Amino acid sequence: MVSSSSEPLTTYNAEAIGKGAKGEDALKALAAYLAEDMVACNQAIIDRMQSSVPLIPQLGAHLVAAGGKRLRPLLTLASARLCGYGSEEGQTRHIGLAACVEFIHTATLLHDDVVDESTLRRGMASANALFGNKASVLVGDFLFARSFQLMTADGSLEVMAILSAASATIAEGEVLQMSTQNDLSTPIERYLEVIHGKTAALFAAACRVGAVVAGQSQEVEIALEQYGTNLGMAFQLVDDALDYAADQQVLGKTVGDDLREGKITLPVLAAYERGTEEEQLFWKRVIEDNEQTEEDLSRALEIIARTEAIRTTIECARSYAEKAVQALERFPESDLKTLLQETVLYTVERAR
Repeated sequence: MVSSSSEPLTTYNAEAIGKGAKGEDALKALAAYLAEDMVACNQAIIDRMQSSVPLIPQLGAHLVAAGGKRLRPLLTLASARLCGYGSEEGQTRHIGLAACVEFIHTATLLHDDVVDESTLRRGMASANALFGNKASVLVGDFLFARSFQLMTADGSLEVMAILSAASATIAEGEVLQMSTQNDLSTPIERYLEVIHGKTAALFAAACRVGAVVAGQSQEVEIALEQYGTNLGMAFQLVDDALDYAADQQVLGKTVGDDLREGKITLPVLAAYERGTEEEQLFWKRVIEDNEQTEEDLSRALEIIARTEAIRTTIECARSYAEKAVQALERFPESDLKTLLQETVLYTVERAR
């Protein structure tokens, strides 16, 4: 059941997340701290996108031009550095694995946009809108193949096990999301399982492999994995909130896409549970029956605002954010640790 209380689900102590840069500045600061590694990672991405088939680098160039925060590869680089790896000459495994993580993520985005029939990605025309569905799916397959080449080149069976398992979990998460689509009886636990699969699993793997290349203990690996898992959960919860709370320029995709696609997210589940009988009938029509009019998005936003469904979603994200911060407690104080803490705050502040 969704809590109907207007009280926060958990008390979110922003002071526990450091006193450095806030919001998107925190992510920019993390990228600046890891600038040298990110330059090498971006070059590896560009190099591995090359192909004798012209369409592949063309579509790849579009993806690079679209930008993106590169949060997942940043997490791999940061986790390795936090564990003391990457400062000595010849320590470059984290670079290739960061590129590998980005390829896995980008491949899933290409496939997702085809499945969701999305026309915008990061505020630009999506690859499928420009190049067609077939090209997007096949280039996504190419990027998945490149990611496994990078895993193989790293030479660690443990790294391959972590990243290949994450790839399988992502696919399972997307299939599970498809099976819950248009189903308002979906339990919150199943929804959380979906976002763990489609988002948090790769965050977790990106962080854990950083500890693996540094030769850290299993306890350290698990701590970073927990950081990534909880960060990823918070990130996706906020994304789902933004689909009903942001304008198109901020969101980078068409506002209301989740509604049009009948996706079951926490804002919808909370609004449905707390809604009047008339409002519940509205949700059944637009979500379960998939009968929508141009006015329905405005009506959905009104109901979500009245039922405080966005607040519920953000408070849930904050509870995961707290857990992410706690997972870093075992590490000694450092500028990098502070930046990773502030990156957690960034994920929640995006909804402001």
